[in-house]
Amino acid sequence: MKSLHLVKTSTGATWAFRVMRDLVQMGDEVHVAMPLDGILVQKYKDAGVIVHELDYSLKNAYGTIRKLRNIVDDIRPDIVHSHFVLTTLLMRLALRSYDIPRVFEVPGPLHLEHVVFRYADLWTAQKGKDYWIPTCKWSLDKYKSCGIDDNRLFLTYYGGDLVDKEYRKGLLRSELGLTSKDIVVGMVAYMYAPKRYLGEKRGLKGHEDLIDAVAMIQDKYPDLHLVFIGGPWVGADKYAEEVVAYGKDKVRNVHFLGTRDNVPDLYQDFDMVVHPSHSENLGGAAESLMLAVPTIASNVGGFPDIVIPGKTGYLVNPSEPASIAGAIEKVIAEPEIARQMAEHGRIYLRDLLDAKKTSRDVYGFHRLIKEDFKKNSK
Repeated sequence: MKSLHLVKTSTGATWAFRVMRDLVQMGDEVHVAMPLDGILVQKYKDAGVIVHELDYSLKNAYGTIRKLRNIVDDIRPDIVHSHFVLTTLLMRLALRSYDIPRVFEVPGPLHLEHVVFRYADLWTAQKGKDYWIPTCKWSLDKYKSCGIDDNRLFLTYYGGDLVDKEYRKGLLRSELGLTSKDIVVGMVAYMYAPKRYLGEKRGLKGHEDLIDAVAMIQDKYPDLHLVFIGGPWVGADKYAEEVVAYGKDKVRNVHFLGTRDNVPDLYQDFDMVVHPSHSENLGGAAESLMLAVPTIASNVGGFPDIVIPGKTGYLVNPSEPASIAGAIEKVIAEPEIARQMAEHGRIYLRDLLDAKKTSRDVYGFHRLIKEDFKKNSK
């Protein structure tokens, strides 16, 4: 089967890369249309994915649509597979008159939580041509509640490949001059500026909430250190500066390490990791649990699919620093229980989020979609 994937970045979205890499290994001919300004372009090429240049822009939507049509006319794919809301909307505008099945692998629930963007997704889809692959149960249930038929929905997850690898311990504590007695609370996430048009007052990932939570309990735990890994996402430099200033003002022992390329190694020195997102798919919780790090996450989106209270981790109320602070104190008070739950999480995700398995799911979905499309075209 020949598939064309639409990805709006060649810097991030490694989860989409893993899907394409594995589809190539299973024998499919895989193309991707993406910007060519990022560090992942060569990685795609090395994996056998055929890369086409396409810069997605709403300002030049006509040019994007025209170029996408040219790519489709040239390669004649069996299916077009989009990985973002923007690429999906442009795909549907460009290919409305084309007899090609199209699938939107939904990277997260954010657009479904806001009526205008949810309506844009549903309104632009054509019955018999458009399908969805939600990547958490919340998104699946939302599409069902909006009236999408079961035969157009296929649940899987974006897989990873971190489980059972060897990683170096001690790098982070050595860099920061910390001892084994220091308590390290970590957060790994890019900094996304608030989207004012969605009513957001704080960043989507909840950096400020975690800062407030640690500020509440730092006097009780003088050896507690808060470590942030991840720099500003595209265009969020000013916001990142504000977060750093806010953190240094509120928390005595706070460290901002920026973007790093050895994150799995740095995870090894965390006593716990917090994912306080306001909206999320599986997010960084998948990464931390696959690495068996005690995990605290907000009770939103796809987090409850894998962070199961009392079994694999701790869920807290979103946008509520006091709830986060309480969970941090639980881990401090019962470190062995927290480590046992994290280990259970690692075992649970070894199969659920194995990249080879989730890519095989997509491989099968493509064939089911093609068959359903043929049936509807008769």
